[in-house]
Amino acid sequence: MSAAPAWAGRPLLVALSAAALLAGALQLHRAGQSLLATLLLALAGLAVAVHAWPRGGPWRYLLPGLAAAAVFVVFPMLYTVGLGFTNFSARNLLEPERARAQLLDERVVEPGSERAYALHAEGGAWRLWLAPQGASPGLLSEPLQPAADAPTAPQDRRLSPAAQAPGGRTATPAERAAWMPWLRAQRWLDPEGRVLAVQSLRDLAPVRQLYQARADGALVDTLGGQVFRPDDAAGFYTSEAGERLQPGYRVGVGLAHYQRLLGEPRFREPFLGVFAWTVAFSALTVLGVTALGLLLAVLLDWPALEGRAAYRLVLFLPYAVPGFISILVFKGLFNQNLGEVNLILHGLFGIRPAWFTDPTLARAMLLMVNVWLGFPYMMVLCSGLIQSIPADLKEASAVMGASPWTHFRRVTLPLILRPLTPLLISAFAFNFNNFVLVSLLTGGGPDRVDTGLPVGGTDILVSYTWRIAFQDSGQQFGLAAAVSTVVFGLVAAITLVQMRVSRVHDDPRRRVGP
Repeated sequence: MSAAPAWAGRPLLVALSAAALLAGALQLHRAGQSLLATLLLALAGLAVAVHAWPRGGPWRYLLPGLAAAAVFVVFPMLYTVGLGFTNFSARNLLEPERARAQLLDERVVEPGSERAYALHAEGGAWRLWLAPQGASPGLLSEPLQPAADAPTAPQDRRLSPAAQAPGGRTATPAERAAWMPWLRAQRWLDPEGRVLAVQSLRDLAPVRQLYQARADGALVDTLGGQVFRPDDAAGFYTSEAGERLQPGYRVGVGLAHYQRLLGEPRFREPFLGVFAWTVAFSALTVLGVTALGLLLAVLLDWPALEGRAAYRLVLFLPYAVPGFISILVFKGLFNQNLGEVNLILHGLFGIRPAWFTDPTLARAMLLMVNVWLGFPYMMVLCSGLIQSIPADLKEASAVMGASPWTHFRRVTLPLILRPLTPLLISAFAFNFNNFVLVSLLTGGGPDRVDTGLPVGGTDILVSYTWRIAFQDSGQQFGLAAAVSTVVFGLVAAITLVQMRVSRVHDDPRRRVGP
């Protein structure tokens, strides 16, 4: 019997999928997402090549996972790194063309030129009427059909001189309010060619461009005659007096953000301070969690201890409670005036530590809370590793008269340290970016006032980056992306060093035993 033929519809499915990816890439390119469009196009070409290759069978199953990693992991990393080389901020959000178009689209109302208008029903349609004002005659629009004139289709509407208003009924304020989105979208032109715009439910006024473009790319203020030229170094249209127009536009700044972080003292000193505290916070947390969890695991492994299951259950409860709830509870417990911690300390020693305003105490509080939240998981993990040690090793250690400390040092610790090392590395990386704890407990405070960027005494790198991106007055996303890139490089370097150091535990020749 001959082998079953390959599914005949596969080429058609591959072609349709490639066409869909190509269409998506084109749409992304039109939307200005060229990098993502290029990535999607590359994935489409790779998919077609893999399915067309006779020996590409295994890659057909690996490609979806690789594509997901490229879109959801590689692309965000590349995008973040790319933003670090731009001036992207709350004041520089747009591309140069869009910023210029928005400035040219700005209109200004001529002072004192407002005229009252009304809507009159006439033969199933409506007409806009402007009453005479001074030497200006009354103006009347052509019939406006509500069913034909959609608010999404603005047009030029000419107003013609008229001696009197139409005879139909006048629209009520509620009816005019319903018409407002459509009325605002239209360009009303008077007999002199001036553009009029609806300002409110009652008034309509002539408007004109606030800025006019010149052949050399500059913009001229039509009110004051001031000239604004594009400053590609800063990403703004700037006058000779230094005045900048908003919105600005996005431009490349090269290594400027990294030079600010590492070169300017007012940026370098807080950055290096935050980095040192982040490393210390992560290392001390991992050390404290591991020491406490391992100690409790060893104690709970003692056969003579009664009620071990109950102790284990009680000690695991802090991990069962959602972390953000525990953090907010601790925030109340450490309150300087009403918290139970200070009430106890005041009753015993007569002191009320300022946990949230003193940087040293705030850091100590942060470490205590983080160790409390993390030790139950480490305790359960170490308990499982200790129980997996063969019983004959424990019996041999007891027969040879090893003390509990010797047994722990020569048998228990070497056997659990090897499988525990990758988890310790991941715990260090997690606490390096433990944004939730810092944000909910201290908010990064107490704040420092001697820095160029907002930074607090308990800020770690990730919360420091968040402040730059979302709390600073300028919302400097480009600078925050540069800091994120540096954080990623530091975490990757520290993790590689830790993994290299931990290889010593993989040596099978290491002697285990009393």
